[in-house]
Amino acid sequence: MHKFDWSNTIMEKLGIEIIEFTRERVTATMPVAPGTYQPFGLLHGGVSLVLAETVASSGSYLYIDPNTQRAVGLEINGNHLKSVSSGMVKAVGIPVHTGKRTLIWDVKIYDEEENLFCVSRCTVAVVDLNPREARDS
Repeated sequence: MHKFDWSNTIMEKLGIEIIEFTRERVTATMPVAPGTYQPFGLLHGGVSLVLAETVASSGSYLYIDPNTQRAVGLEINGNHLKSVSSGMVKAVGIPVHTGKRTLIWDVKIYDEEENLFCVSRCTVAVVDLNPREARDS
């Protein structure tokens, strides 16, 4: 499995861990705890989208040359179907389009009881590094 250096990132801060990493499916988990809440003690919708974009962007690296390209979020949306206030959540991303310059991922996020609570669509752009960035990466 490709290892990303997530030190000093939002992924580290939120405790996001990738547990499955293939071209067909990327799965990550994240604990729901204080620090991920909105003011009413529920998982913040923006945090759910951080998890979804992490799955989509990470999985996109399986389709690019990481020595000369980067995969970056271009657009994301999310429908929050119910609230979650504790436990471990799991995001499952499936690529629905894998082009040369864009990838589109369908990401579904489930609570510990496997109840679907968020549906997200994330478009990832593939950008070329300039020669100096490629050399330094």
